[in-house]
Amino acid sequence: MKKLKVGDKAPDFNAMSDSGARIKLSDFIKSKLVLYFYPKDMTPGCTAQACNLTDNYELLLKNNFKVIGVSADNIERHRKFKEKYSIPFPLISDEDHKVLLSYGVWGPKKFMGRTYDGIHRTTFIIDENGIIEQIIEKVNTKDHTNQLLNKE
Repeated sequence: MKKLKVGDKAPDFNAMSDSGARIKLSDFIKSKLVLYFYPKDMTPGCTAQACNLTDNYELLLKNNFKVIGVSADNIERHRKFKEKYSIPFPLISDEDHKVLLSYGVWGPKKFMGRTYDGIHRTTFIIDENGIIEQIIEKVNTKDHTNQLLNKE
């Protein structure tokens, strides 16, 4: 698994969002970007994380943050997730794992003694120049906004 670190240039991406539009990293120049990777729509932890970011979205915008969620779910599943929880930010579908691999968040995981490949829940804060400013690997799904604003 590739390991990015603070100070690295964020890998560029060009991926399909839930709206059917292509989203690129360069679309977010002049804003701080919260690029968060999560395992699966509609699961308890992923729902808690998305709802925490949704509930605090205006605060994040006031702090000059844009938000994008990324998982391997397909666009239709993203649309249902967004609609059910009124998620205001784009969700990227990365079914071929290109973005996941470029950010080093796809790889071996263990659960109940079984090893499998999956998404490691990780958030990257990317500055206005495309440089990784912060990496959060121990995500608090219920209070992620405070982690982003360094209040936790």
